[in-house]
Amino acid sequence: MAAKLMIDVLSLFPDMVEAPLGGSILGKARDRGLLEIRCHNIRDWTTDKHRKTDDYLCGGGQGMLLKPEPIFAAVEELRRRETRVVLMTPQGRTFNQSLAAELAASGGHLIILCGHYEGVDHRVVEELVDMELSIGDYILTNGAIASVVVIDAVARLIPGVLGDERSSVEESFSNGLLEAPAYTKPNVFRGLAVPEILLGGNHPAIEKWKHGKSLERTRLNRPDLWRKWLESHPGDATE
Repeated sequence: MAAKLMIDVLSLFPDMVEAPLGGSILGKARDRGLLEIRCHNIRDWTTDKHRKTDDYLCGGGQGMLLKPEPIFAAVEELRRRETRVVLMTPQGRTFNQSLAAELAASGGHLIILCGHYEGVDHRVVEELVDMELSIGDYILTNGAIASVVVIDAVARLIPGVLGDERSSVEESFSNGLLEAPAYTKPNVFRGLAVPEILLGGNHPAIEKWKHGKSLERTRLNRPDLWRKWLESHPGDATE
């Protein structure tokens, strides 16, 4: 049986994390014991009667910042020897497929800390966090939404989670290019026909066609990835 990945999520809005991860493929993976996700409210580690988790910024500035005390208490209670602590923050490394694969391969235990408001006291980053992650160059209302994206991308790479293990290999970003266009039945719909080459059973020709279309799609939609591909494959300039 594949090794189980356990994820503890620390958020002020744990229901925002739990709800989208309870159904579909990830819900089935949890039921089968391939994945365990526990969502916690950071307020559970506060010690004052108002359950205060944020305060004003030292030195001035707009907004509120998550206080270090409950976060330190939560991480120290949940952390194990193999734990990696991930902070969701706009200041982090841009999350991508290779990072998803890295986190999935590491297995064991992840603690995902969701930033809120203006983020977290930087002493949390200095002392507790192993990796800062951002899902893109934009700002969300809170890190709980971003954590769902990361968990979904990581969990689907765990062996056994997807019904067909080829699904995580034969897709966009798996080899550095975007996936080629795909078609299903009917072969003709409203006068639009499936490309004839996909219906002939000539698999080498189909793979060549798919590669050419993958290059074309990448060039049009992600020229940054296309240029990077050509740097490592200089003879593959099919357009």
